[in-house]
Amino acid sequence: MKSHSGSHADLKTPARPIGLPVRAVFLVGFMGAGKTTVGKALSHHLGWPFEDLDDRLQNREGRTVEQIFRESGEAAFRRAETLALRELLDELGATPRIVALGGGAFVQPENTELLQRADVTSVFLDGPVEELFRRCHQQQVERPLRGSLEQFQQLYQMRRPHYLTARLRVDTASKDVEAVADELRRTLALAQEDSGVGHEI
Repeated sequence: MKSHSGSHADLKTPARPIGLPVRAVFLVGFMGAGKTTVGKALSHHLGWPFEDLDDRLQNREGRTVEQIFRESGEAAFRRAETLALRELLDELGATPRIVALGGGAFVQPENTELLQRADVTSVFLDGPVEELFRRCHQQQVERPLRGSLEQFQQLYQMRRPHYLTARLRVDTASKDVEAVADELRRTLALAQEDSGVGHEI
């Protein structure tokens, strides 16, 4: 992400009635979208706790994401991911929080159903696939499903329709982390003002 002016966010039709308290903001999107870094920056802006679901999953399993994929396979990873998500949602209380989901979590029907029932706000951090691929390489983080650019693009195209079901969409193209976090903060504030009730979307 680079600095960029004239940012824009798509405020989609709410999936639930306006005027209900925010329980949590869940950041979704593909590898390299900046869910964790934007989540931490947004946490700083709003003063809400931040959590990466992968961190919770790794603590529960006592293994890294890469180890789970390598030793147990993707199906086992997805089961553990859903259990971690259930646990997190059960813990939601009066204090809103920001959560970053792994790239494949929002694609799993069981997970999206859990999020819908929990009545939380989902935000799709979008970006050009070539830029996402470049960010992944720059981060030098092992990602089990990254593969080649062609494989990366195919997986992105398969997952993107699921991401587009999120309640909000923010375009991250050519923007730095702070610009995206500030744009999202302003979008959330605008939705709160439209509802006429503080801390609501």
